[in-house]
Amino acid sequence: MRQVRIHGRGGQGVVTAAEMLARAGFLAGHEAQAIPSFGSERTGAPVVAYCRFADAPLRTREPVLHPDVVLVQDPTLLGPAQPFSGLATHGLVIVNTNADAPTVRAEAGVDDANATVITIPAMSITMTHLGKPKPAAAMLAAYAAATDDITLDAVKQVFRDRFPGRVGEANALAADEAFAYVRAELAGSGGGGGLAAAATRGD
Repeated sequence: MRQVRIHGRGGQGVVTAAEMLARAGFLAGHEAQAIPSFGSERTGAPVVAYCRFADAPLRTREPVLHPDVVLVQDPTLLGPAQPFSGLATHGLVIVNTNADAPTVRAEAGVDDANATVITIPAMSITMTHLGKPKPAAAMLAAYAAATDDITLDAVKQVFRDRFPGRVGEANALAADEAFAYVRAELAGSGGGGGLAAAATRGD
């Protein structure tokens, strides 16, 4: 089973990201579920949502306390939200930021050399194509580029299905750019793709 936790702020589409991720996982042949977590629902407040994939029926709907993958849609949450908390050994963290992986580790106060950290300017990519601060498509495409859990085509399809027309196409373009960005970063660092191959690991 693969467990994913998504951190962001109200208005960034965190719950939508979890839903779209579950749908993309289903298209990839997995059993999948999305679990929203509703606390303060005001714009800008910290928000977290969860997603699970498995190749067998999922019988739990508990919050994800020990994620294999963490997506951080707002870098200002690196300290207060403690996104690395409970991260599985050799886990993956993807952060929407212009900073590099060592800076992210320092801001999050993490010295876990087993964790893989990938950074991507998802918000900049999203604003270019969508004009709104909703980086879900770019973040999920970055996830697709780093692992075999979901595919880029699935990410684009679920956003086109959810937002037919111009908005769906804008999200698809953001996904294309984000996917290419991460693949280029992995190739440039000597990684061959996949969770274990990312070269931003601390060891």
